[in-house]
Amino acid sequence: MSEDESPETGRNSDGRQLEDHPRFDDGRRHDIPDDPEWSVIDARIEHETPWYVGGYDLVEQPDGSRKRYYWVELAAATVVIAIADGQVLFVEQYRPTIRETQMELPAGVVEAGESFTGAAERELREETGFDPSATSLLQEVWCTTGLLRHKRGYVFAEGLDPVGQSLDENEYLTPRSIPVEEALTTARETPTNDATVAALLVATEEGLLQ
Repeated sequence: MSEDESPETGRNSDGRQLEDHPRFDDGRRHDIPDDPEWSVIDARIEHETPWYVGGYDLVEQPDGSRKRYYWVELAAATVVIAIADGQVLFVEQYRPTIRETQMELPAGVVEAGESFTGAAERELREETGFDPSATSLLQEVWCTTGLLRHKRGYVFAEGLDPVGQSLDENEYLTPRSIPVEEALTTARETPTNDATVAALLVATEEGLLQ
């Protein structure tokens, strides 16, 4: 019998539901997957940090075999497409994880009890100093579904009023404005990231970048 076929039982290593795990009580919004189509024999948390939880589900596959599907759970995030006077608001930010400075859309973690639009309003205000009069959720997606349990919401913001930037202590970024007709081209220049490109593509499909 292989490791993946071991007769483990229970929901996780200490019997708790994953959503009840202490690491999830951190003030952020966490999206736990719905009931599975394939039977989950066991679900275990193996690694924890202040930013993510890692573990696996032991799953019974359609042919009756069992396999561990490893995942990393991240709190939900919002990404903001904000337009003022024909300009899309970006932020220029160094990312130590990839050792690159990128032009990105304003974005951030969704706090507990917040909607994607509510988080977008807060993040836009903090990072760029603009308060929107209206926001709308264009798309909600699961990201990198072969590995991550992480949701993003792409939010459109308009009617911007300058109120002053209010960065967190660990944020080092500079607001930038890019003409609407150049926004997608700018986003696709290397280095870039999937959240910015995908959000602008959705906005383009919705006819908002014209």
